[in-house]
Amino acid sequence: MKNVVELKNATKKFKSFSVENIDLQVKQGFITGFIGENGAGKSTTIKMMMNLLKPDNGEVKVFGMDFKTHEKEIKERIGFVYDGNVFFEGLNLKDIKRIVGPAYKKWDDSLFYNYVEQFDLPLNKAIKTFSKGMQMKASLAIALSHDAELIIMDEPTAGLDPNFRRELLQLLQEIMMDAKRTIFFSTHITSDLDRIADYIAFIQNGKLVFHETSEDISEQYAIVKGGLQLLDRDTEQDFVNIYRTSTGFEALTDNVNAVKNTFGEGVIIERASLEEIMYHMKGAR
Repeated sequence: MKNVVELKNATKKFKSFSVENIDLQVKQGFITGFIGENGAGKSTTIKMMMNLLKPDNGEVKVFGMDFKTHEKEIKERIGFVYDGNVFFEGLNLKDIKRIVGPAYKKWDDSLFYNYVEQFDLPLNKAIKTFSKGMQMKASLAIALSHDAELIIMDEPTAGLDPNFRRELLQLLQEIMMDAKRTIFFSTHITSDLDRIADYIAFIQNGKLVFHETSEDISEQYAIVKGGLQLLDRDTEQDFVNIYRTSTGFEALTDNVNAVKNTFGEGVIIERASLEEIMYHMKGAR
């Protein structure tokens, strides 16, 4: 299984925040969801992937190449979909095609017009008149029209209504029918990834907490509920985090088998959603 993106000990330091020692491999042919709260380091990591920020330490490779010697070749093969308009607001899609198309060797006009029609986008209206969802579709149409092998999406569903979010996710699944294409999808709306992601990478306070398959996360992590009398120094070792209330406790475990061995039928064990994992990780001791 090929790695499309490889970050090895990638570190970027700012005055009040840093992304540290990120080891992350993005697998070809899959959707990787990148989750974390706003400000956790998602955009900084993506900017290092795109060579918009250079790491202070460590290395970044895309398609097995580094940006120092292969920047143009790498960027030919990447499509970037941002959570807002990245084009001049006065331009329409015909203008953008005329400007952007010649920059890519694999640009295909007929493919562009096909996606414009499929996404129901107007060719002659200024981008500034587009809704957020239409801007998203325009970015995606452009990425697909130069046959981008890696599509990087930074918070693409933020601010979109639920119907359009569902439509976008369905569209991404259709795009992935071509096994050579790879999507890296950054979001804090984790319910979107419950539907479509093959891998999940979770960043918190600038550090990568885990990078696992969705299936492994589903098997390893669980929400456990029970009575307070069950908790003591030994039993609490099975949990990543515990919230106590007057009626009992709710906890996150990353070892379901250990919980079953410790508590047997004395607790309720439920599948942990990505949102619940993030919530409990924030309070982890």
